[in-house]
Amino acid sequence: MPRQTEPTRGGGGRAGRLVRRVWCPQRWWHAWVVDLVLVVTAGLDALLNFPPPRDWHFAVSLVAALVLVLRRRFPLTVLLATMPGLYAGNALIAAMIAAYTVAGTRRPAWQKGLVALAVATGSFLPWPITDFGHESASDIVQHLIYGTMLGTGPVVLGLLAQTRMDLSERVAELAVLRDHERALYAKTVIAEERARIAREMHDVVSHQAGLIAVQAGALQVTTRDPQVKEVAGTLRKLAVATLEELRSMILVLRAAGAGPTELVPQPRLSDLPRLVAAAEVDAVLRIEGDTGRPLPEPVERTAYRTVQEALTNVRKHAPGARTDVLVEIGADFLRVSVCNAAPDLRAERPELPGGRHGLVGLRERAALLKGTISAEPEADGGFAVRLRLPLDRQLPGPSDLG
Repeated sequence: MPRQTEPTRGGGGRAGRLVRRVWCPQRWWHAWVVDLVLVVTAGLDALLNFPPPRDWHFAVSLVAALVLVLRRRFPLTVLLATMPGLYAGNALIAAMIAAYTVAGTRRPAWQKGLVALAVATGSFLPWPITDFGHESASDIVQHLIYGTMLGTGPVVLGLLAQTRMDLSERVAELAVLRDHERALYAKTVIAEERARIAREMHDVVSHQAGLIAVQAGALQVTTRDPQVKEVAGTLRKLAVATLEELRSMILVLRAAGAGPTELVPQPRLSDLPRLVAAAEVDAVLRIEGDTGRPLPEPVERTAYRTVQEALTNVRKHAPGARTDVLVEIGADFLRVSVCNAAPDLRAERPELPGGRHGLVGLRERAALLKGTISAEPEADGGFAVRLRLPLDRQLPGPSDLG
């Protein structure tokens, strides 16, 4: 693959910096085509200016044209190789191309000035040098003007090309910095919003849940009715569990991407019997399949949250309805179904708020694990929530996570 390497030092703020430019695979042929055109042009310049019979002057001019194929890798060496053809022959085009290449590198300015002086001198002085005394003052002035233009022109063009390249690199750097600043700003906004949500959860939800736990505990201690005492104890346990989960959520929100956060133990499939028993729903739980198989924690947590949300919806919308909770653990899947019968229209429904965000969250959880979930009414008037998650045998289970 053609590559242009410039082991140069100096040049403003890039002093002492090794500069290398690698031609991308999509453009390497473009560089070869350009170099071939330049070599042919410089070769034609030598051929047309030295008709047969040709001597060593033609040879050095032709060599000056051929060495241009190495101008990208060895720009200064190629320039020096074209000087004999410029001074003793007629390799003006080859020398100008070599001067342009050197001027397009990140070399010190004084070196580029010497290059312009060398090409201008070569195009100004005649060969042999003794012919200089036979020219008139007008011819000398014209040759000096032409030589100055032919020497400085390629160098100026090379400097413009280098400036354009520097500007392009600077624009690219500014674009990267702009994208980085936008990402940082977005992270800052997200962090501020997460902190605000955490404050609201702590100040409002945690406060009210704490009051519920305290009131339920006081009722459990003061009441003499066993049934009321049991209900108060259940309420206190639920309020404490809610406070623990709120605490873990607040820790996650305040972490704001700072790294892993220590959370309370997350619910697993082994916690389903306790969940179903405390749900205050006429529910029956069955777990079938390879129950001793370790499953990934995200899969078990998603299954638990699905059952939790489905039982909550049954308690809110179908109180008193019989509910079947089935968990199937297959070889490559985990299936959860929560099906309740038609609700008893005579049963009193609790006035609980609902925003239909629970099912949305379940769908997002299932999508993250490449699973599917459905929530739809049954033909008998009941309702069913069905979740199916694929199991990758390469995923670590609890025992592998340590």
